[in-house]
Amino acid sequence: MTPCGLIIAATHSGCGKTTVTLALLAALKRRGIAVRAAKAGPDYIDPAFHAAATGTPSINLDSWAMAPEILDTLAARQSEGAELLVIEGVMGLFDGAAGPPGRSGATADLARHFRLPVILVLDVHGQSQSAAAIVRGFASHDPAVHVAGVILNRVGSDRHRALIADALAPLAIPVLGVIPRDQHIALPERHLGLVQAGEHGDLAKRLDTLAELAASNFDLDRIVDLAAPLTLERGEAVTTITPPGQRIALAHDQAFSFIYPHLIDAWRCAGAEVVPFSPLADEGADASCDACWLPGGYPELHAAALANAAKFQRGMQDFAQRYPVHGECGGYMVLGAGLEDASGKRHAMLGLLGHTTSFAQRKLHLGYRTARLLVDCPVGAAGSAIRGHEFHYARLIEPGNDAPLVELADAQDGPLGTAGGRRGYVTGTFFHAIARATRAP
Repeated sequence: MTPCGLIIAATHSGCGKTTVTLALLAALKRRGIAVRAAKAGPDYIDPAFHAAATGTPSINLDSWAMAPEILDTLAARQSEGAELLVIEGVMGLFDGAAGPPGRSGATADLARHFRLPVILVLDVHGQSQSAAAIVRGFASHDPAVHVAGVILNRVGSDRHRALIADALAPLAIPVLGVIPRDQHIALPERHLGLVQAGEHGDLAKRLDTLAELAASNFDLDRIVDLAAPLTLERGEAVTTITPPGQRIALAHDQAFSFIYPHLIDAWRCAGAEVVPFSPLADEGADASCDACWLPGGYPELHAAALANAAKFQRGMQDFAQRYPVHGECGGYMVLGAGLEDASGKRHAMLGLLGHTTSFAQRKLHLGYRTARLLVDCPVGAAGSAIRGHEFHYARLIEPGNDAPLVELADAQDGPLGTAGGRRGYVTGTFFHAIARATRAP
């Protein structure tokens, strides 16, 4: 059986892509279709919702950070045993970083690369026939990107829908579904996106509601029929980062949840074992491990609990005397001497690096990054280049005096200077690693 695929994209952020994607996934799973999901771009939160809706893990596909062969390998693995792969886009369909064709990080890159049809989500509140002009522009902007249909969000009435559908008729682009304006189905958000899937006690009920919405308002048969075959070859485990150890202690709870599934899969494919532990449950890295990874997440929301987790603090300080410890973003914040919460109260952190961060004096840092490693560390060998991103509001208020870990450049290779810190076996940076850098085609 050759799996098929399609892409859920939008005209801009906030149109309802995630709502539509989750509704579609939940409805198709309810029908007994073997559906899998993926997320375009660097996003930790949406894939966890995909996994809840499908019952199987989701992955990220990022055309800026991942070479084409990595995209093919990951998509092939994700679609094994599936009838349909649904890829949720990022931002607007054509939004991405300036760069070589096909390597911008835009959803459109994936549509071209995999030759998959796009279902465009439009928020039509406050407009009717004008929606057709928007769709015309998106459909004609790039002949290699096929807009196969639209789903309308925030539709006011049957007449509202009919006006838009009639205006779209000359374009031969069908309306495949609607979400009525009076549907109260929005998922709650916080500063880095949606509240995490694991924090919703009623998530199963929410997904049932979305499945009912799709069953009643989407043309599910037509959507499935529009999907195009995925002809991909599964490659070797080329997915990026060498395992930092043979047994890797991985912090994992509501404070530490931002790590890409393809990295963990690559470690396991290379023969490593991943051993989770929960700092919020006052657990330290397992003493049988030979490396520790503190991923990003929301330590700023749990600073007091982490400061009071005595076993976690002692265990990490002992572990770091013998084995490598690396922190990304939130993990880097916890490796420092202190963390100011939103109220400005300072909490003592691990003190394995000398910096202090603040969520009270916040500033948005967002964008793709290439990091050149200055020393051997859990992310890779000295001199190697890693592609990834930053997305955080916390900022350094006391830089400390540790040696830097990386030299950073932005998406256009503009130098951003050194960043992060290293001391003994301990390393950390706000930078999230996605894949080893390769030459653009």
